Amino acid sequence: MFNQEKLMHYQVEQPSWSYYMTRVGRTMEEDQMERIMRLATQSAVVIFSISSTSCMCHAMNSLFSGMGVNTMVHELDQHPKPFMKLLGNSTSLPVVFIGGNLVGSMDTVLAFHINGSLVPLLKHAGALWL
Repeated sequence: MFNQEKLMHYQVEQPSWSYYMTRVGRTMEEDQMERIMRLATQSAVVIFSISSTSCMCHAMNSLFSGMGVNTMVHELDQHPKPFMKLLGNSTSLPVVFIGGNLVGSMDTVLAFHINGSLVPLLKHAGALWL
């Protein structure tokens, strides 16, 4: 005998295509953010740049190495749009993470250095010991 209750029990409404697309998009963005945060915590000072040979990246490296701080530079590919979307459109490359926290671009780092708050930030992150 055919049981209508069992048939209804197994019928599940299938999610729409747009549901899958929003889940995939959200998951990819979450994966990118997780990857950035994982890379940003690999060292006390991490610089993300389009090229490690760019003049701005070189200037940041020079500033930190002059202070006795070792940096880790991660080069982004030629299309850093997903990275920029995660950081916000106002951020320009290269950007610096200190102690796993986003500090910002070169102008922010220099402002912190001038007002005296960069050294305590580096000490707290374990990049400077003196």
